[in-house]
Amino acid sequence: MPPTLDLSTNSHTKVVVAPPRINLRRAASYQHDRGPLSSTSSRFSFNHLVFSPPPSPGLPSLSPPAKKPSGRLFGTVRPLRIIRYAIRLLSIVVVFFVALEVLTWLFGEPVPATAPTEAARPVEEAEKETGMVSQQTAPDFPTPMVITDHRGRAKWTVSIPPGSEFPLTMNQYADMCSKCQQVAERTRYLRSHGHGLHQLSLGFGSDSADDFIDVQEAEKAGYLPGPEKPSGSSQEPDAAGGTVCRKSLTFVLESTDAGLGKTLMMLWMAYGIAEKEGRAFFVDDTRWAYGKFTSIFQPPPLPGCSAPPSHEILPCPRHARHLVASAATMDVLFGSLTENADPPSESHDRAQRRAQFSLARRGYEALSRLNEEDSAYVDARIRELNAKRLVPESNGQRNGLAVGVHIRRGDRHPLELQYRHSYMPLNLYTDTAHQIIETYFNQTGGGLLGGSADDQGAAAAAKEQSIVVLASDDPVVYDSPELVAAATGHTSTSRHHRAQERIKLASKEAIKEVSTRKSVMRKFVDETFGWEGGFFAAMFWNLGVSSAARSTSASATTAALAPTDTTPSAETLRLRSLVGRAYMMDLAVLAGASDVVICTVSAVGCRLLAVMMGWESAIERGNWVNIDGGYGWLGLEW
Repeated sequence: MPPTLDLSTNSHTKVVVAPPRINLRRAASYQHDRGPLSSTSSRFSFNHLVFSPPPSPGLPSLSPPAKKPSGRLFGTVRPLRIIRYAIRLLSIVVVFFVALEVLTWLFGEPVPATAPTEAARPVEEAEKETGMVSQQTAPDFPTPMVITDHRGRAKWTVSIPPGSEFPLTMNQYADMCSKCQQVAERTRYLRSHGHGLHQLSLGFGSDSADDFIDVQEAEKAGYLPGPEKPSGSSQEPDAAGGTVCRKSLTFVLESTDAGLGKTLMMLWMAYGIAEKEGRAFFVDDTRWAYGKFTSIFQPPPLPGCSAPPSHEILPCPRHARHLVASAATMDVLFGSLTENADPPSESHDRAQRRAQFSLARRGYEALSRLNEEDSAYVDARIRELNAKRLVPESNGQRNGLAVGVHIRRGDRHPLELQYRHSYMPLNLYTDTAHQIIETYFNQTGGGLLGGSADDQGAAAAAKEQSIVVLASDDPVVYDSPELVAAATGHTSTSRHHRAQERIKLASKEAIKEVSTRKSVMRKFVDETFGWEGGFFAAMFWNLGVSSAARSTSASATTAALAPTDTTPSAETLRLRSLVGRAYMMDLAVLAGASDVVICTVSAVGCRLLAVMMGWESAIERGNWVNIDGGYGWLGLEW
C-alpha cells in the first residue's frame, strides 16, 4: 500500500486550489517582496517600466506565434508615408532654389563674359577661332555678340552700329547668319556648363529663344548703345511717319542671280510668311539689279505703321522682332520649307508643297500688279487673244482652246537627264499642245476644262479657232523651223501668237535691220549683239556697258557671271528694267489668256505660272503641264 501524505502537522487547516484558468503571473503592482510600490514610497523606481515580467510557466499557446514579414521593401513603413516625406523634401529644395533665384536677381551683379577665369579660357579660344565677340562694349561693326545679363547668365544679341548703311551687303548678311549659329551654340554651352550660383536655373534646359535678347531689350538693359538721335537719312527704311511696327519683315531685292524668277518667288513667299506671322512687310530696292521696284510693279501695300530704325532690322535669328531677308539669308527665312530629298519628285510631301504654294499665292496677289501702262496693255492683249479664238457662228458662246507655251533657254537647262546639257526640243512643246487640243475636243465628258462640244460640227469649228500663245527668252524661237513645220502639219496649232508685243528681246539680225533703215537718226557704233539663244547672265550684267569697258575688266569671265561692284548707270538700269517688264508681261498674258500652260519646271518662270494660275486650276485640274521629266511643282527647289 503506498504511503499517504500526512498533513496533520501543517498549520493550515484548509487548502485553496486555484482554478486552472487563473494566470499565475504576479500582479502588476507587486514588484517587490515587501509589498506594493507607490509614488510616495521611498522605494519607488522605474524598473517596472523597463523590465517585463518573466514568462509564464503556463502551457504554450495553441496558435503559433506570428512570423515577421520577410523580404518586404519598406518593412513595417507604409509607402504613402515615404511619398509624403519625398514631397516634403522636394518642397524644401524648390523653396531653396526660388529663394536663391530671388536673391540673385535682387543682389546679383553682371559677370564679365571675358573674365580671365579658368572656365573662360576655352570660351576665349573658341571666340578667336570663330571670330565671335564676347564683351560688355558693343563693337563698331555689325556682328552677333555674347553678353551676360544682370543675373549673370550668358545670352547673345546682334549688334549693328546705329547709323550704319541700310541694307548691308550680301556678304555681311551671309557672314552674320553663319556667326549667329555659332554664337547661339556657344551661348547654350555657357549656360549648360556654367559655374557658380549665378548659373543655377530652375529649368531643365535652355531654350534658344530665351537665350537671344532683341535689340530693343539690349538697349534698355545697357548692353547696346542706342541711337543718339532719330535718323532722318534717306537710307533709313522708316521714311514714313507714325508708330513703329511691332514686328516687321523687310525683303531686300538684291541677288547674284541675274534672273528675275527666283527673286520673285522668294519675294512672294516672304510676303506670305510675313502675313502669316503678323509682320508688317517692306520692300527695299536700293541695290536691285532691275532698278526701282515701281518701274515694273505698282507700289506694295503700305502697312499701318512705319519701319523700325535700320540697326534694329536683323538677318538672324528667325524669331527676331524686325527681320531682314534676301537671297543671301534665304535659309534663315524659309527654313524647313526648302528641306527636301534629292532629286525632287511627286512623291514628296504634298502638304509641304501646298504650304509653299499658298505662301507664294498670297504674295502674288499682293505684289504682282504691273505698273499702270503695262497693266493696261496686258488687259487689252488678253481681250485681243480671247477674241481670236471665238467661233464666229456661236455668237460668242463657244471658244476655241488657248494653249500657252513657255520656252526657257539661255543659261537654264532642263532637269531631265537626256537634255540636261542642251534644251528640250521644240517639237515636244508643239506635239504636247496638239495632243491637248485633240484630246479636249474628242472627249465626250468635257476634257481638261470640264466642257465639250454639243456636236461634231461645233467641236470642229471650235478646234479650228484654238490658238497657241508663245513666250520665250529666245527671239529666234518664234520663227524657228520646228514651229513652222508643226503649224503646217496641224491645223489646230497653226495659229501661233506672241504673248505680248510691247517689249521684245531683239535678235542680232533684227538690230542690224533697224540700224540700216534711213529713218534711224543714229546707227549703232558699238558691237551689235542680240538675245539669240536666250537669256544669259553675262549679257544681262553687261547691258549698257561699252565693249571698251568690258575689255578693261581684269577677268572677263568672272565679270560676266557676277554683278560688278560699280554702281550701274541710269541707262543700264533702264535696259534691265525693260527686260524685267517684258518677262512679267509674258507671264501675265500666258496666265490670263491661256486655258492650259505647257512649260518646263526647271525654269522658275514655269513655277511662277502655276502660282499665277492658282492651285485648283494648275494642280488639281491639271491645266499646268510640265514636260521636263515627271516632276511636280518645285517651289524654291533647284
